[in-house]
Amino acid sequence: MLATSALWFRYQDDPILKGLTLDFSTHAVTGLVGANGCGKSTLFMNLSGLLRPQQGAVMWQGKPLDYSKRGLLALRQQVATVFQDPDQQIFYTDIDSDIAFSLRNLGVDEAEITRRVEDALTLVDAQHFRHQPIQCLSHGQKKRVAIAGALVLQAQYLLLDEPTAGLDPSGRTQMIEIIKRIVAQGNHVVISSHDIDLIYEVSDAVYVLRRGEVLTHGTPGDVFARTDLIEQAGLTQPWLVKLHTELGFPLCKTEAEFFSCMRENALKEAS
Repeated sequence: MLATSALWFRYQDDPILKGLTLDFSTHAVTGLVGANGCGKSTLFMNLSGLLRPQQGAVMWQGKPLDYSKRGLLALRQQVATVFQDPDQQIFYTDIDSDIAFSLRNLGVDEAEITRRVEDALTLVDAQHFRHQPIQCLSHGQKKRVAIAGALVLQAQYLLLDEPTAGLDPSGRTQMIEIIKRIVAQGNHVVISSHDIDLIYEVSDAVYVLRRGEVLTHGTPGDVFARTDLIEQAGLTQPWLVKLHTELGFPLCKTEAEFFSCMRENALKEAS
């Protein structure tokens, strides 16, 4: 179980997170949205043990997080974070060595390392460029390498900070597929993103943050239908939700579902 309980975090005297009580264990994919400065990145650093709250707690397996060296090592084998800039998490010039880095530090058997690296590269669709030097990779390819480096730990929770930032449309589509594959393996994913359409499509639950507090939370359909609260948070509605609230179209989760619904309605009207 990964959660927070009445968590407060301040930089000097400036409160960034204000009494957050969040649960990331109930749903497979939890989305975090909010305007710049609402505290999303600071929350991720608290969840990964990089920062320590002044009040309240990060809850791990039902207990307050243990900040000893052993406790943080145990956490980071089960809660892996991939930050927005993949260059911050890539240390080697060849892909295989970079992905295997954390496992070698943990003393994992080489045969097991090889198996996990192969599985991770396959899951993120990186087999075809695995032998290219990392400095020659695109931004999107580096993101996939960083995700693979987290996946080899076989963590229960994967925290993704702006996973689609800087990606072209095909890269974004591919990232959505990767997230779905990760979830299909039984993992929990927490996504912090300004990509509202991404959060709406892939999340099972959403927290909307405003100035370090939870403004609202619930299912994506319910949360994003609240036009007033979305505006308060400095956000815009996903386009599929906007079509529903503004024009009365059926509320669909994906673009493919929407067009399928439109075709069915057109056929019914024609007959």
